[in-house]
Amino acid sequence: MKRSEINKIIKEAMVFIDGFKFALPPFAHWSAADWKNKGSECDEIRDNMLGWDITDYGFDRFGEIGLVLITIRNGNQNNPKYKKPYAEKLLISRENQVCPMHFHWYKMEDIINRGGGVLVMKLYNSTGDGDVADTDVRVMCDGVEVTVSAGVELELYPGQSVTLTPNLYHAFWAKEGSGSVLIGEVSQCNDDNTDNRFLEPMGRFPTIEEDEAPFRLLCNEYPII
Repeated sequence: MKRSEINKIIKEAMVFIDGFKFALPPFAHWSAADWKNKGSECDEIRDNMLGWDITDYGFDRFGEIGLVLITIRNGNQNNPKYKKPYAEKLLISRENQVCPMHFHWYKMEDIINRGGGVLVMKLYNSTGDGDVADTDVRVMCDGVEVTVSAGVELELYPGQSVTLTPNLYHAFWAKEGSGSVLIGEVSQCNDDNTDNRFLEPMGRFPTIEEDEAPFRLLCNEYPII
């Protein structure tokens, strides 16, 4: 992805989020220049990758395969320095922009339609060898147990959510004609370096072409002190 594209996406995301009167934490507004003056007091942000996360999964087709994420809070499964056992994210999914099929080895998460369009979620159980299973999927949706056939497209309207357990394959996107969706994620600690299992091989973070200065640093770009 070009840096100019990432900058544009972040600026548009900030306007979209503000439209829901959701206030982002201070670090979401820090510039690259601001980060030059941040010391060890900001270790939790650096170590646990809080902040902006724009990904095209290595396909360079963000409008078709991609996602905007902002990690608002996060603990760390691999560092005893951090005792927080939970994480929270905001995500933005555009119409027909797919977050590709994947599961998490350890993380349980609630995916919540916070507002906007209709969120479409496709679910599969996983097999022992990492493939998708042709078996019914049981999930909890806002305290109600729901059973769907493998690969059925579950629609979540604003205010609705689904609980995703470890090893449960899921892909999602905003339904065509409904508009972009503001998604909330409440989960156990998030680790995007080791806890994602994609059905097809792909990257997690984009390769960036630096055609202009960054408007905001991404969560994997903070300077090391």
